Amino acid sequence: MEKADTPHLILGITGASGIHGARLLVEKSPWPIDLVASRWGRNVAGSECGGLEAIETHAKRVFGPDDLYAPLSSGSVPAMGMVVLPCSAHTLAQIAAGLGDSLITRAAHCQLKERRPLILCLREAPLTLIDLENARRAAAAGALIMPMSPPFFMFAGTDPKTVSMDDLLDAYVDRVLALLGRTPARTWEDIR
Repeated sequence: MEKADTPHLILGITGASGIHGARLLVEKSPWPIDLVASRWGRNVAGSECGGLEAIETHAKRVFGPDDLYAPLSSGSVPAMGMVVLPCSAHTLAQIAAGLGDSLITRAAHCQLKERRPLILCLREAPLTLIDLENARRAAAAGALIMPMSPPFFMFAGTDPKTVSMDDLLDAYVDRVLALLGRTPARTWEDIR
């Protein structure tokens, strides 16, 4: 296993719709990506975009969901932080409960305990009271809950018929990367 020479960004892909956002994050990240996809995440990717091969090609390292021996499962291994995109309500519940029985939830636990950014891109609607309570608990522990809701304001003055799903997700991913410290190409100030 290759050792990370600089801190990597961990990307967890779970079994929720929105895999195209993960693809854009991998392509746009200024940090090397350590990728982990859950079994259901892999299944959803197969139905949404033909699989994870294109995303895995851009990742620096790829780990299996049950590989708890991977470096990501230790807080002593430096990381820029972690993004779970998309984050299923199931994964949110596991993280909120402090479970670490998969590499995604264990890596998330490590980010929380080391006080590194953990961004959960929740892809669920509508939310139940249980989901909201889990989001509250995860946020209280230090996670950022970022529902997969694009910043529509970035398209002010644009004909909605000309805005693609790729455009919306691209703007959303820029917001996620901005939370990690990457300066976005455009902000609300540029378009107002």
